[in-house]
Amino acid sequence: MDAITAITQRVSVAQLTGPGPSQQQLEQLYCAAFRAPDHAWMRPWRYLTIRGSGLETLGQVFAEAGLKKDADLTEEKIAKLKSMPKRAPLMIVAIANIQENSKVPALEQRLAVGAGIQNILTAAYAMGLGAIWRTGEMVSDDSVKVSLGLQDNEEILGFIYVGHVNCKLKKPPVLAINDYVQEWPYIDSF
Repeated sequence: MDAITAITQRVSVAQLTGPGPSQQQLEQLYCAAFRAPDHAWMRPWRYLTIRGSGLETLGQVFAEAGLKKDADLTEEKIAKLKSMPKRAPLMIVAIANIQENSKVPALEQRLAVGAGIQNILTAAYAMGLGAIWRTGEMVSDDSVKVSLGLQDNEEILGFIYVGHVNCKLKKPPVLAINDYVQEWPYIDSF
C-alpha cells in the first residue's frame, strides 16, 4: 500500500482479534513511531509492549485503580475494567518522557509522541492490521502510572490496541477542505 493511501484511508478499528502482529511487524511499527517529528532529537517517547499474560495483569491493575477511586464498584464494572486491556492481542502504552529544555516546550514533546502514535496507527493499517488509540481515565490514574513504572516526568498519552480486524471497516468520512482550511491573510478583509 502506498503512503498516501495509508494516510488518507486509515480508520480506527475497535474490534480486534488475534493473532497479534509478528515480531517483524512490531519492530516496523516502532520504527514508524521513531520517525515522528522530534525537535532537537530529544526522543521524548517511551513505549511499553503488553501482550499475553501481561494483558491479564494490566486488567487487574485497572480494576484495582477503579476500586481505589470507588470502593463500591459493581462486579460488572470491575469485570469491565479487567477486560479492557484484552480488547486486542497486543497493547502499546505510549508514554511522553517530558524533559526540561529551553527550546522545546513540554507541549511540543507531547505532540512528538502523538505524531509517533499516528505513525503506528498508519503503519498498522498499511500492513493490513487493525489498531485504535484509546485514552480514558486509566491514562491519568496515579496507581496505573506507578504499576507501569512511569517516572515523575512521564505521562501516558494513550493505549494503542493492535491486532487483526474483526469487523467491517468503516469508510473514512470525506471532509470538505474549505470547511477546515482558509487562506490567510483573509482575502475578503482587504
